[in-house]
Amino acid sequence: MYNVGKAGLTFWSPTMNLLRDPRWGRTLETPGEDPYLIGKYASGYVRGLQQLDDKDRLKVAACCKHYTAYDVDNWRGVERYKFNAIVTKQDMEDTFQPAFKSCVTEGNVASVMCSYNQVNGTPTCADKNLLSGVLRDQWKLNGYIVSDCDSVDVLFNAQRYTKSPEEAAAVTINAGLDLDCGVFLANHTLKAIQTGLVKEVEIDRAVTQNFVVLMRLGFFDGDPRKQRYGSLGPKDVCTPAHQELAREAARQGIVLLKNDNNLLPLSTKTIKSVAVIGPQANVTHDMIGNYEGIPCSYITPLQGLSEHVNTIYAKGCASVLCPPENLHLDDAKNAAAQADITILIVGANRSVEEESRDRVSLLLPGQQATLVCEVANASKGPVVLVIMSAGGFDISFAKSNDKISSILWIGYPGQHGGAALADVIFGWYNPSGRLPITWYPESFSENILMTDMRMRPDPSTGYPGRTYRFYTGTPIYPFGYGLSYTTFEYSHLKAPGLVNIPTGTACLFKHCQSISATGSYCNGISFQVSVRVKNTGTRPGAKSVLLYFTPPHVHNAPRRQLIDFEKVYLEPWEAKDVVFKVDVCKDLSIADEEGERKLALGIHSFQIGNLQKYFVLKPSL
Repeated sequence: MYNVGKAGLTFWSPTMNLLRDPRWGRTLETPGEDPYLIGKYASGYVRGLQQLDDKDRLKVAACCKHYTAYDVDNWRGVERYKFNAIVTKQDMEDTFQPAFKSCVTEGNVASVMCSYNQVNGTPTCADKNLLSGVLRDQWKLNGYIVSDCDSVDVLFNAQRYTKSPEEAAAVTINAGLDLDCGVFLANHTLKAIQTGLVKEVEIDRAVTQNFVVLMRLGFFDGDPRKQRYGSLGPKDVCTPAHQELAREAARQGIVLLKNDNNLLPLSTKTIKSVAVIGPQANVTHDMIGNYEGIPCSYITPLQGLSEHVNTIYAKGCASVLCPPENLHLDDAKNAAAQADITILIVGANRSVEEESRDRVSLLLPGQQATLVCEVANASKGPVVLVIMSAGGFDISFAKSNDKISSILWIGYPGQHGGAALADVIFGWYNPSGRLPITWYPESFSENILMTDMRMRPDPSTGYPGRTYRFYTGTPIYPFGYGLSYTTFEYSHLKAPGLVNIPTGTACLFKHCQSISATGSYCNGISFQVSVRVKNTGTRPGAKSVLLYFTPPHVHNAPRRQLIDFEKVYLEPWEAKDVVFKVDVCKDLSIADEEGERKLALGIHSFQIGNLQKYFVLKPSL
């Protein structure tokens, strides 16, 4: 696209904020709620975009955003432009910062974008510790720091953080900001220099960081058409291989949440007709979310299913908002009463969840639940419920409904999402997706303020905590949940029973709950954890093996924490050993109350599936 004048070579992507609250409108842009998972996603995403052969050359420049503790857009009148996120040092260290660190240190990202909000009273784009201190000095960012669009204007005009515009320009540049998405710095930096608020050396630094990235992109290497990627053009976009990749990505992202009596997969030989019902059954643009490209083509759910069986289509609701006046039950119930199987496709779109639009409820929008229940009651055969959304819903009514045999969550599945859905429903692809977020009950949204940034539970007030790492309530579906058309069995979970930490005499003659995870003794302390995974069913399938660990209950540590994962493909009755390498100080450390990384001493455990292995971390000479 750059080669034909349709795009630049800088992409402010990925959005990689941790999904702390299920109501956040930008859920559709994010990879989930787990810090480790997000870090792996972000660093892999960045490496894919930048395609680094070495640290100096870039294909395109990626940007990890929005830094940091940013996940309130517009909730009950609280807007991101004025929101001050009150975050403890502990939550900052073990929840909000780890993925950004991975993006910089493992992904070698070319830029980081600071966010609109304040953190503990300071706008992130004006926080010298966050920008110069952490990003630049600690993590060694090799690139530039950019503001979210008009963030500098926002901190002056909306937040009133400084008394004058030139002070706003100065405080951000002096904090380490290199580039303004907007015109604020262009309009006010000169006066800031003339009045002595900014030194010329700071301008030199910012300009240098920007030009270095341009150089790494090859902007000064002559005619771009004669460079390494000069032959690429529109002909390379919609190739059959790339379109198949879109379909495969959608297949891998589908999560099977319920499958009573093994209703799925359906057989095209025995199913004569399918009722396809719901406001999302025949959508196109909704499937690709936001910040979207132009798709090569669309295959809607209705089109994907209709290619293989006779279908009877009824929309049921005119839109996902589904107000009472737009609920058309008769057509939907008549369709369900005629068909062998009913497939209901409901959920959300950008009218429900997107940037600047947070949710206030975890229930299906409008009258969608009524549509689901009425259609299920009227259906001649079993019902498959398909949820198209980013955020989770309280669908406990469907989970417990015997007429609804199967439930699938398909996210926003992209241009060929309908074909991918058909592949899964008819069994040409065995679903292997896992939920990247917790699905909470509606009581969570009724009782918990979205603006409360605390991650950890507070039993004294009934505050339940957030995400699978801390939440003490009962979820509708937990993080990491996902079924398959086959069955898998774990066995032979192996790990050392005792791990010695050579700390010298420290802690040997006194009781220590924890020791620093940054000491010289940390170098090279690692071991392996292995497990055998067996496909005990009759279908081939893939299994995501998730390795969790639980530390001793000190420093209000997480209930459990994902530290690694691997996806394995197994034929029927095939078994494989999956081996993880555990770096003790990196993977098993926790944050204490002051935000320092510590190793808890005592009894820990690993969990994989239903297996658990205990081990002891102990100081030694």
